[in-house]
Amino acid sequence: MEFLTEYAGFLLKLVTVAIILGLFIAGIASSKGKPKEGGLSISKLNDQYDKMKDALNDELLDKKALKQLAKEKKKALKEASKAEKNNTSEDKARKKVFVLDFDGDIKASALDTMREEITAILSVATEKDEVVIRLESGGGMVHAYGLASSQLQRIKEANVKLTVCVDKVAASGGYMMACVADKIVAAPFAVLGSIGVVAQVPNIHRLLDKSLVDVELHTAGKYKRTLTMLGQNTDEGREKFKQDLEETHVLFKEFVSSQRDVVDIEKIATGDVWYGIKALENQLIDQISTSDSYLVDQYSSSDVFSVKYSVPKKMAERLGLSVLSSLETKVTKWFSALSQHRGI
Repeated sequence: MEFLTEYAGFLLKLVTVAIILGLFIAGIASSKGKPKEGGLSISKLNDQYDKMKDALNDELLDKKALKQLAKEKKKALKEASKAEKNNTSEDKARKKVFVLDFDGDIKASALDTMREEITAILSVATEKDEVVIRLESGGGMVHAYGLASSQLQRIKEANVKLTVCVDKVAASGGYMMACVADKIVAAPFAVLGSIGVVAQVPNIHRLLDKSLVDVELHTAGKYKRTLTMLGQNTDEGREKFKQDLEETHVLFKEFVSSQRDVVDIEKIATGDVWYGIKALENQLIDQISTSDSYLVDQYSSSDVFSVKYSVPKKMAERLGLSVLSSLETKVTKWFSALSQHRGI
């Protein structure tokens, strides 16, 4: 019995070592051939659309109909080639539409990749081209979404048309980004607006006081800390905090007005939200449509490209050992949500 116990322990150690070595080798293998820095991936959406269309036609049409369809496509290509020869070099270049996706969280984390995508696009885009942002965000931190809006302004400063498509939500900081666009397209039940500022700070001072726990907070500067989570808050601190929120709200309203002068800013800047159809009535958007419909309409006259910038995963993530890192991120987000911050 003692022999079997020792043997089982020996086998367990061997299996453990084998698993560790396997993960290490797999990590090295997965790291080969990958760029050390982020990489740009581009796919032509016209081709994907044509492939899906051809696949359905192959299943649905008989041989005679497919032959006729092939004949019509050949004729169309011939006419297009003939027209291209008669055009000048400037006319030959078709309009290019670059499609980016922005799925925003409270920190606007997607900004890290979007700024790289915009930089790449502006290196080749011309004034006849267009950038389409498929935007989804309920807002978040003021400084993060302010920077995200500034990144979109780079596109307009380069005289490239900017369109924002909202299928689900562009509220608060999300709408701050959307309003920069030359055109805002939203689905009928997309949520837009929420032009306001919000902040919350939980306070557990009474609980600590009851438990005979003292909290000392030392600051240099009268308003370095207006409200605190652990200490006792004052009426003066609350008033200053509210004043800061009002000032941020004024800046938010001024920014929206500067980008969309057609809106009645005092009417819409109440923190309220509107669905797509009502948002159109309030001139928060310019067109009712899904992003899919908007892009499909571009395929016949433009070359449409999806542009994505990806950051390679860290070695720990490749080895499947990122659980602690993920847990740390979750705890940090939870603590950040409890701490003092202003959000839009």
